[in-house]
Amino acid sequence: MVDGVAQVIGAPNLAVVVNTGDDADFYGLRVCPDLDICTYVLAGTIDDRGWGFADDGFRCLEGLATYGLDAWFGLGDRDLATHIFRTMRLGAGASLHEITADIAAALGVEARILPMSDDPVRTRITTSNGVLSFQEFLVKSGARDEITHIEFDGIDDARPAPGVLEAIRGAEAIVIAPSSPIVSIGTILAVPGVREAVASRRADCIAVSPIIGERPVEGPAHKFLAGAGYPRCSATQMATLYSDVAATFVLDDRDAAEVAGVEALGVRAVTTDILMPDRPARQRLARDVLAAVGAS
Repeated sequence: MVDGVAQVIGAPNLAVVVNTGDDADFYGLRVCPDLDICTYVLAGTIDDRGWGFADDGFRCLEGLATYGLDAWFGLGDRDLATHIFRTMRLGAGASLHEITADIAAALGVEARILPMSDDPVRTRITTSNGVLSFQEFLVKSGARDEITHIEFDGIDDARPAPGVLEAIRGAEAIVIAPSSPIVSIGTILAVPGVREAVASRRADCIAVSPIIGERPVEGPAHKFLAGAGYPRCSATQMATLYSDVAATFVLDDRDAAEVAGVEALGVRAVTTDILMPDRPARQRLARDVLAAVGAS
């Protein structure tokens, strides 16, 4: 979605507020997966697998495994340079939003990429096998376990990073990307002041469904929903979660039967093909989304 919007309006006109609840430390290095994915996508350097640098090697990770260290989280050799740079700058006293801007500039990214907060927030997933970090649940355990509770450690004390509220207030349109409404978008909206800021722009905000039928297009969003107390996985459930912040909701053509349920929430429903298998499809969906809120 970020790539599609950048194609339509031009990267210099785009600000992206990114979840940092998935961040973690590996081998003493600060890793910010969502920030890095957004940056690499906009830099045109991301691998086809959807994360990390294209054509990166994993010799360092293989070497760490040789010494008996856990090597379940994929960190490519070129990718490690990003994490080393970030960790060094954090150690020198720089803030996360400053470092993120430096990384983006070094990779030629013209969009503003903003962490939701400079303050540490960590998503904790409680399962029948104990409490796991987000990456432990999603990557190490393969999201196999049922979730009984989700918590954002540090969220009450977190403040929006500099530029976040300003970007929301000054945007011509706000697009909520089709990601998890609980542990991706939901984490951002949980930062004190962010949900209120987006709600104040509700008329200009449009959310895109990550669901077709009763299954997420990608990832275990249905498990996160159930773990947060929402057993139904559907476009209408997504629209319900966003009804206070987004006046318009985009759902897939195949879910047209849910339009009435969405509009009963006081949300305008727009149907289109929400799948984005390639860059032209991303651009096509972004045009549809922006046109639905009168932006271009």
